[in-house]
Amino acid sequence: MRIKEKNIQILLVIITLVMTIFRFLLNEKGRVNPDSIRYMRFAHGLPAIDNTTTPLGYPAAIKFFTYFGFDEFWSSKVIGIIACLFIVLFAWKKKFYFRESIVLCSLFSFLSVFAFTMSEALILPFVFLFLYTASLVINGKLSGWKAVFYLSLSLVLLYNIRYSALFIIGATGLYGLIFWKRKYGLSFIISAAIGMIFIVLYKFLFIDYFNKEYVQHFLEMGLHTTPELLVELFQGLCTTFNPFIHMANPAGGIINYGIYGIGLMNILFMTFLFIKQKLSDTDFFNIFIGVSGIVCSYFIQYFYSITPMDYRLLAPFSFPIWLVYFKKLFELFNIKAYVIGILSLMSGMLFTWLSKGNYLENRKMITKYLKEEGLDKVPLKFYIVEEEDLDKIQMAELISTVNPQISLTFKPQDTLHKTTLTSYKVLQKVKIDKNKYQ
Repeated sequence: MRIKEKNIQILLVIITLVMTIFRFLLNEKGRVNPDSIRYMRFAHGLPAIDNTTTPLGYPAAIKFFTYFGFDEFWSSKVIGIIACLFIVLFAWKKKFYFRESIVLCSLFSFLSVFAFTMSEALILPFVFLFLYTASLVINGKLSGWKAVFYLSLSLVLLYNIRYSALFIIGATGLYGLIFWKRKYGLSFIISAAIGMIFIVLYKFLFIDYFNKEYVQHFLEMGLHTTPELLVELFQGLCTTFNPFIHMANPAGGIINYGIYGIGLMNILFMTFLFIKQKLSDTDFFNIFIGVSGIVCSYFIQYFYSITPMDYRLLAPFSFPIWLVYFKKLFELFNIKAYVIGILSLMSGMLFTWLSKGNYLENRKMITKYLKEEGLDKVPLKFYIVEEEDLDKIQMAELISTVNPQISLTFKPQDTLHKTTLTSYKVLQKVKIDKNKYQ
């Protein structure tokens, strides 16, 4: 039985890594989005600071791998693959949610995160390190100043990758307050306080230094109505916790009933298991952090402009919940629980093939075009009428994978300059291979 399970584990890890690579190669623009443009441009310009919309962590990591001969695009993909491998290897080494980590990383939603040029790919291994550190403190293997130091370090590192780590810092402090009578309660409270102090210093010494209007610009009241946000929350949770398909059809249709239905049933079964079966202190902490993060992500939308909640935005918070869920499934079904990972990979293969584009071919065409126009090594602008014009932004996203020195412009007069591109200009000379299921 052990040999059989070991073979399943090795096979799942190998297929997951291969699928991660195919996930971005069989995509017409290599799994990037408008935020990816900012990350790669930021990384290319370091040590000069391009913006404060994102923390330094992810762009700095991309920059680090460029010193090994990769460009910014390929560096981001290396980060995703290493992040996935790190979680599995660390879990194996420390015997911390090992079986669960293998199945979790094989889920199509997390595989898609690792294939994306987004900071969620980098934050997941640091969330895992944080959960491990917290478990050591809860189980008494770390205490005193060491517990405070390692917890604080974990929280600071998380915030340096994504600002949403603020929710993890807050949840850590709240957990300490709830269990302040226990030996480890004070360690969580002090660590969260240190994390908050770092956030304040980061705001005044970094964000305000480069962009004094950042907070005022992004904090907006009443962006969406409560009914709209509740619908988005339901859809986001049902796709996040659907182990097979993590996105719905934007055009609607009967297929969405199945996608949301599977996700809802999974959430209900997950809740049933958490209530019915006894949770360890570490399990409870993981769920507490995950649920707190999801709740905060919902309420922040009343004040802060973010895209609708989905599997990617919720990945750092769904991650600890999935770990505990799979632990319970292994307790119930033992080796059969690996079937979820296998089925998820199969559905991922089908989806990837049906929606396939040819990134390498598109990259080749764009590279040729930029070189012929003398635009491959100079700062560029890409004109669009509005940010919702996704079809045209896709062209900018593809160009950014070759020349990351590109930014979006909404000024028509900019199109008079040679270094300002438009979708029309590019498509006159370049034919892009797109998938049929936009």
